[in-house]
Amino acid sequence: MISLAWRERRSVICFALAMTFSEILLGLTQLFMTPSVLGAVEDKASAGELAVVILLFTGALILFRAAGAYFSSCTRFGRIEVRLAIGTMIQNKALTMSVPDLEDQKVRRKMDKASMLVTSNTAATEAVWTTLTDLLKNIAQFLVSFSLLAALNPLMITAVLVTSIVSFSVSNYLDGWGYRHRDEEAEYSRRMNYLSERSRDYTLAKDVRIFGMRDWIEDVYERMLQLYQSFAARRECVCIWGSLADVILAFMRNGIVYFFLIRAVGSGEMSAALFVLYFSTVNVFTAGTGRIMKDLAGLHRQSLDICSVREFLDYPETFRMEEGVPLAPDLNLSYEIELRDVSFRYPEAEKDTLSHISLRIRPGEKLAIVGVNGAGKTTLIKLICGFLDPTEGKVLLNRTDIRTYNRRDYYRLFSAVFQDFSVLDVTIAENIAQTDEKIDKTLLDRCIRQAGLAKKIGGLPKGAGTHIGRVFEDGIDLSGGELQRLMLARALYKNAPIIVLDEPTSALDPIAESEIYNRYSELTDGRMALFISHRLASTRFCDRILVIAQGRIVQEGTHEELIAQNGCYADLFEIQSRYYREGGARNEEGYSG
Repeated sequence: MISLAWRERRSVICFALAMTFSEILLGLTQLFMTPSVLGAVEDKASAGELAVVILLFTGALILFRAAGAYFSSCTRFGRIEVRLAIGTMIQNKALTMSVPDLEDQKVRRKMDKASMLVTSNTAATEAVWTTLTDLLKNIAQFLVSFSLLAALNPLMITAVLVTSIVSFSVSNYLDGWGYRHRDEEAEYSRRMNYLSERSRDYTLAKDVRIFGMRDWIEDVYERMLQLYQSFAARRECVCIWGSLADVILAFMRNGIVYFFLIRAVGSGEMSAALFVLYFSTVNVFTAGTGRIMKDLAGLHRQSLDICSVREFLDYPETFRMEEGVPLAPDLNLSYEIELRDVSFRYPEAEKDTLSHISLRIRPGEKLAIVGVNGAGKTTLIKLICGFLDPTEGKVLLNRTDIRTYNRRDYYRLFSAVFQDFSVLDVTIAENIAQTDEKIDKTLLDRCIRQAGLAKKIGGLPKGAGTHIGRVFEDGIDLSGGELQRLMLARALYKNAPIIVLDEPTSALDPIAESEIYNRYSELTDGRMALFISHRLASTRFCDRILVIAQGRIVQEGTHEELIAQNGCYADLFEIQSRYYREGGARNEEGYSG
């Protein structure tokens, strides 16, 4: 944390030291004020001299309190900046980490725990500065009081230190209970946060009302809340035992100190001024010892929380990123992708999703991948795009294993429209360009026109500057087909050497779909294109068609060749054709009636 603050906002460290110094001076002033005034009275000082002593100490108190308050106010903004910097690091890690890690529930729990620790100023990532400042102040005051009391009786000091160390050890062990059960707490919090977020998601509003989901969601949330409350009760029970042990040891510690001090007063070894000084010093010493132990225990808890942040930030990447071979996309280069005896099995799955796939995609080839649901089409695309690595075999780019490349550079080779695409509540132009800076207006207009959105966007008062969604007053909602066109425009705007289209027209009507396919060559512009579709009529535009079944390639060829083979593809095509023919006939009969 100190290293991070030194890089992000050095004033946090400077103000922490300044606050510590002012608090130490304030404590010393308070400690010596009463004994000094009493000593002046014992020495029969004049009223003027006594007033000067009082005014000096009063001025010092005002000065040091004001300095502490000023430094505390100034450091607040820097501490927030450091906490937000950690939040940015967590966000960047989540946005760039390897896809298998992001889908791993163990890693997601680490991410959720880390995210919780940057949400408020009471979280360890900000509160640790208060603890460090208090610890430094209390240690300094402890050393001063220790040096004063050490001359009285070394046995007293030894007894206080022993009880303090035992108290800290017990508290430290019990405080570690929360860290040892952090995964359980994170799981409850993650589920509750998910339900809370989904209940506020306006896209679910229709389903919640039509299907009466409110009671169900509330019931699930209530059960999660009860489990979390049960966990919290167990945690607080442990804390109570720790507090009870600390109270017993503190009672023993204070009793020993007061025994020695009162005996010294009774024997006449102290003057009135020294008695007041030592009496105050005892309070500072015993309270300071407890505060140091409390600060150390608090620092330990906060360190454990910060360890949770570090566990996520330092989680090793599955893929090679910056240390991989650099790769720059170039539209003038030819790219060939080969899958060599590739198999893939998801974690904890009983069998392979894909089994012994061998495939070569030539430069500029338009390849369609078809098959029933669950055949492995999307998994195949994920392997080609580098989102997953095969459990067996290799994926090669220009005869080089893609695992040797910088994976982020490899992603830059692809433009894609996926089924589960993302749309942000920003402007249409920003959604297409995926940036709000230096948007190429000419390229933007061309992509909008090619995707068939020119008429829609041209009719909006702000055109491509219109916001999507209802977060903003000028926001609009697009239909499913319009959103797919928007995603197609986004893929075209990236202008990458390889295009991936996963069901890009599933929400379009047949006429709009036909319009897109008639311009298929224009859209792909001679680049390699991978196309997944359930509508087999759309595949006739591709150079080659792969039929996937049970994780294997069972047929490949052009549309005409596959129809002539009378195999799986021909059967699927016939079923779909019959559906459209029968559906059309029924429509005509209904219209005639």
